[in-house]
Amino acid sequence: MAGVFIILGLTLLVVGGEFLVRSSVALSFKLNISTMVIGLTVVSFATSLPELLVSLQAALDGFSDISLGNVIGSNVANIGLVLGITAMISSISVDRDFFKLNWPVMLFFSFLLYVFLYTGGSISRIEGLILIGIMIVYLVILIQRARKKDEVVAEEVDEKLQTTSWFKIIVWLLIGGVALYYGSEWLVEGAVDLATIMGVSERVISVTMIAIGTSVPELAASVIAAVKKEKAISLGNLIGSNIFNIASVLGITSVILPINIQSEEVLSNDIFWMLGFALVLLPLVLLPKRFEFSRYKGLVLFVAYSLFIGLTFIS
Repeated sequence: MAGVFIILGLTLLVVGGEFLVRSSVALSFKLNISTMVIGLTVVSFATSLPELLVSLQAALDGFSDISLGNVIGSNVANIGLVLGITAMISSISVDRDFFKLNWPVMLFFSFLLYVFLYTGGSISRIEGLILIGIMIVYLVILIQRARKKDEVVAEEVDEKLQTTSWFKIIVWLLIGGVALYYGSEWLVEGAVDLATIMGVSERVISVTMIAIGTSVPELAASVIAAVKKEKAISLGNLIGSNIFNIASVLGITSVILPINIQSEEVLSNDIFWMLGFALVLLPLVLLPKRFEFSRYKGLVLFVAYSLFIGLTFIS
């Protein structure tokens, strides 16, 4: 039953996340919020809600390692798996905002998470508020830059949703909310059961299987776009997702319930992989071809991610 719960949980999270994104965007149009602001804030936050619900549910059930593993594993998967596979299919260009804002901010949040966990063995409510506060400042800067220079690439927004009726918005919100609630509950329950059956910790399941599962929708969309020779993925949006995972998912979860480290490996192993994947982006961008993630660079990322998964299970 553990596998069934995991599959059902992930399916409901994907379905719930999609309905919630659509309803949030439609509601934002009703409130006369600009497309640019919707893309930078509403869509980014809505797409992080599945991870938020999983982390919150895990923390409430007393499985803090799943809360941390979910975020750390997702951040590693976004770079190693999603960026790696997509770049192997079609090269991805890197814009100037990578150096000016996105990459430095992601690195800052990654190191800040390490400092919080290393100094106290947990993320307290105050530290959660700090994460949320810095994220708000980051969003304000993003919006101001986008308005001035049109340099910031926002998440794609479906403008057809402008004509959505209030009835549809409410129905979508209800479907999304219910699906996310049960999806997160079943996924956490399935992960705990599977860890028990396999004789591994909940941390191992969360940092690998759950993280990959929550990255599948983004990976599928990126691969389809790459095969069609469309703009495969925005590196800025991918990095933005990592920022939101740390700032909003762990920030909000820890404000509701402080997150404590249960497995030493989170601090001695997992978070260093996350920092390593974040750091390696810079030299890869500067290697020939400069400012482009070519196929061989994608292969390097994917092989490194495969190594991470293998070593996590072996250890």
